[in-house]
Amino acid sequence: MKKLLSLKNVIISVSILILIWQLLFSVSSYDKALFPSPKMAFDALVELIENGKLFENIRTSMYRFVTGYFSSVIVAVVLGLILGRVPKLFQYINPAVQLLRPISPTAWMPFIVLLFGIGDVPAIVIIFIAAFFPVLLSTVSAVGNIDPVYLKVSKNFGIRQPALTWKVIFPAAFPQIANGIHLALGTAWIFLVAGEMVGAQSGLGYQIIDARNNIRADILLATILVIGIIGILLDGLLKLIEKVILKSWGGAA
Repeated sequence: MKKLLSLKNVIISVSILILIWQLLFSVSSYDKALFPSPKMAFDALVELIENGKLFENIRTSMYRFVTGYFSSVIVAVVLGLILGRVPKLFQYINPAVQLLRPISPTAWMPFIVLLFGIGDVPAIVIIFIAAFFPVLLSTVSAVGNIDPVYLKVSKNFGIRQPALTWKVIFPAAFPQIANGIHLALGTAWIFLVAGEMVGAQSGLGYQIIDARNNIRADILLATILVIGIIGILLDGLLKLIEKVILKSWGGAA
């Protein structure tokens, strides 16, 4: 029943969005080449599917995203578990983290392109940076907030490192770590597109820039819709993975 209600809400929400879009198109004085209608965007989407460009760019973007995002999550979680257990060390590292964290990953793009050139690597590095700090800070915080009872019981049972970290600390901290991983997903997906607009010659971000340069606003809007849909699907997939992990550890699914 909940799934049916959720599907109903999605249909209503999307329908309202398309209706507003159509109304704005009807009353707009802009040329339709600059501000296309929903039908024109849909026709452009069909065109991209038929010529194969859409799926090719999706495949390229997903490769960059999966590589950058998951490598960032793994590094940030491992580092966060270590720093969370050594708070005195993190006191010295935290000021540097807080200095770098607010800087937009795209601000590093000139240096990234200079070091790695144009292609997959700059976009992957941008995604890595975008996902790294939310996951790192949430992991350090989660480890620091673990109930001391877990550690006392582990000590009584003679559980030592590295088993203590992976069998006790990580599962206990995972719900809070998952929040950071979830937050990083949206951030990384946003900056994937931004990175591809500057440092790539393929992908969904590049497709937006190419459409703009060729004055194809219909393709531009179609690509934006695809990016939004993929973002929703990724978010849903991550939620499902989190539920499976929590359920396997006896947490609330």
